[in-house]
Amino acid sequence: MNETFARRLTGVAGIAAAATLIVEVPLYFVYSGPPPDANVLTRLLLGIVALACLVVFVTAFRELVKRTHPDYEWAGSLAFATGLVYATITLVSMGLEAGAVIATDHPIDPTITVNGTYILYGSISRLMLALFLTTVGCIVSRTGLLSRWIGRSAYVLAAINLAFVPSLFFGNTPAHFYAANGWGTTASMGAILSYWLLAVGISTYRSSTRLRGSIAA
Repeated sequence: MNETFARRLTGVAGIAAAATLIVEVPLYFVYSGPPPDANVLTRLLLGIVALACLVVFVTAFRELVKRTHPDYEWAGSLAFATGLVYATITLVSMGLEAGAVIATDHPIDPTITVNGTYILYGSISRLMLALFLTTVGCIVSRTGLLSRWIGRSAYVLAAINLAFVPSLFFGNTPAHFYAANGWGTTASMGAILSYWLLAVGISTYRSSTRLRGSIAA
């Protein structure tokens, strides 16, 4: 995998993950009560696809760091590991939700009913994502691998995610902003991540075009 291909793959994977998340997140706010099974399973399917793309994104990013700045390969590996853990935790949570919905003969709200997902979606995911974003911010800021705004915004988002880690002490009402499974802790963080990934994906893909042009010149 050369640098140009690594940048393109990172960019495309980031855009694909972001686009799928952007479609998924609004589905959580369509119904005020227990949503129909079709709504829950659709948003979970979209989430699964998005996380598969995220796995490709973190893998390609690690390879990009390895190819361009070998001294920071350790940091690229840390970003890969924490991104993979985040994706795995969220996939497990989605599996628990889907299983509960499929097994129940009446509509349920899995964000409330499936209590095993409270801190998986919440505090645990927020901490893993904060570590991932901090590592990305460190890599970009120290190496100039990508645009400076990516490093700075990664630090900001990491701090926001860290702020939600203590939310496990604040109940389990999804309508509350700062609950263990609240809309601020889960859905809003997913939305912010999706638009950040979209911007990073576009910027990274465009950098591959500029790199190819400079090589040709």
